This record gives sequence, structure tokens and C-alpha cells, in this order.
Amino acid sequence: MIKKLHVKKGDTVVVTAGKDRGKKSKVLQSFPKEGRVIVEGVNVLKKHSRPTQKMPQGGIIEKEGPIHVSNVMPFCAKCGKGVRVAHQELANGTKVRKCAKCSEVFDK
Repeated sequence: MIKKLHVKKGDTVVVTAGKDRGKKSKVLQSFPKEGRVIVEGVNVLKKHSRPTQKMPQGGIIEKEGPIHVSNVMPFCAKCGKGVRVAHQELANGTKVRKCAKCSEVFDK
């Protein structure tokens, strides 16, 4: 089931729930089928890897794991906080996402 997400790759978001609550960062990747996003520096997981020819040192690798899209809100620079998204159709027929409070457009 493909869902339309309220955040896209490259958006600045605020994490609203979980161990990283309050962090403001950028969306690196989105997975609409699963309803999850990967946010830079949030939900950092540690993976132990064996030495290989590619990586002869081996060791512990840290990388971001996906979090549910309901746990993030787009950050509005004008309001200075996480906000809900409203949709608007412009005169030329394009649809844009905007801040529900101050009407600042997210899609440039």
C-alpha cells in the first residue's frame, strides 16, 4: 500500500517522539510503502562487522535506522518549530505543501 507522506527527501524535520525527541535534522531517505523515513543523526544503530577485503579493519559501524513518519513534523523556518502541513493548488495548476499556521510554502 503506497501512502503519500507529508515529508520528502531533503526536508528539515523535527522529531516528535522517541529517544531522539526534539532533534531537528534533514530527511535522507523516505520509504512511502513502509511509511518510514531516515533522518540524519536520528535512531543511530550500531552494527558489528567482520573484517573483509573491502574493509580490512572491521569493527563497529554506526548508521541511521528508519523511524515512522508519524514521529516527525516538517520544520517551518518562519514559525521556528514543527508544524502541520496544508496543501494548496497554485494558479498554474501545481500543488504545493505549506505551513498550516503561517502559509509558508515548503516546496520551492
